[in-house]
Amino acid sequence: MLPRTARLTVLKAICRPHPRSHARSFASSRPCADRAVIYSENGDPSKVLSVLTFPDLPPPGSDSVTIKFLLSPINPADINVIEGVYPSKPIKTGALASSGKGSEEEPVFVGGNEGLAQVTAVGSSVSSPKINDWVVVTKQQHGTWSTRKNVAVTDVALVPDAHKLDEAQAATITASVNPPTAYNMLNDFVRLEKGDWVVQNGANSAVGQAVIQIAAARGLKTINLIRNRENVELLKFQLGQLGATHVLTYDDLSDKSTRGKIKEWTGGKDITLGLNCVGGKETTLMSRLLGQDAHLVSYGAMSKQPLSLPTSLFIFKNLTCHGFWQSRWYKDKTSQERDKLMRTLVNMLADGQVRCCSG
Repeated sequence: MLPRTARLTVLKAICRPHPRSHARSFASSRPCADRAVIYSENGDPSKVLSVLTFPDLPPPGSDSVTIKFLLSPINPADINVIEGVYPSKPIKTGALASSGKGSEEEPVFVGGNEGLAQVTAVGSSVSSPKINDWVVVTKQQHGTWSTRKNVAVTDVALVPDAHKLDEAQAATITASVNPPTAYNMLNDFVRLEKGDWVVQNGANSAVGQAVIQIAAARGLKTINLIRNRENVELLKFQLGQLGATHVLTYDDLSDKSTRGKIKEWTGGKDITLGLNCVGGKETTLMSRLLGQDAHLVSYGAMSKQPLSLPTSLFIFKNLTCHGFWQSRWYKDKTSQERDKLMRTLVNMLADGQVRCCSG
């Protein structure tokens, strides 16, 4: 996986010509012409992606805004979208076509699902956001690997108190789906009180790290599961520094003594929330740690294996299972609810309760 600095600077990269770029360019007098990372068909990103230079945008419509992207993350899901294996599909756009006489470009896909942007122009009916405000894109597969874009005002959310953050912090905590996903999964399914326990797999992922920190800030305790690896003790230490209560490997779950150890940790208290981004047998084993009336929330399937759960958990423990997708949350919530989430996350970062996470 790319380091965090690389994942956050795709927009800076496309403002620099590359000697091996397959860019289709249009004449521009700007020092850095508007560009976008595009593709016409699904496939290996190293083969199908190219950079397109496009002409100046028209003024925004009455209910739209023009935004200049500051930073746009590159997430594993973005790669899956380009490969054509992600369930959410983008739509081709012809809006980048040349304004040059007699030249018309075929519609293309623009990469990227998340981005931190600055408003540079607003339509006549738009009262908020205002010019120079920071916003994040909330519409799924909106094509954020672009320098500029005209978007409907309903497709962005204001970043409140942006003066408290730098660009990298704002992009990580708000433009990325990871901290919002962590926050909402800890709040929307179980009423957790201080001292309650949460178990999660994929604990070293960006979402997992955000879960650890947000849970610790709330006084919740976490059991965090990771894959065994060469530097596993170092990783356990790093997660502990973020606030993880206990860290185990999936191999530990196969050890029958582990359940007794966990019972000692929790003092026999039921674990009522499990978070799953892996699937497969690892999640089957994790689900057995859940207590009465627990909820298992799945937000990923990194193992690409089906989720198989013992029927006894549903009959005798009344287990409830959910799927969570942050993009759907944005779609279903009001602008006031989205703004409240953003303000909460910004304040947590500004107060040092959450640090930038790198998966």
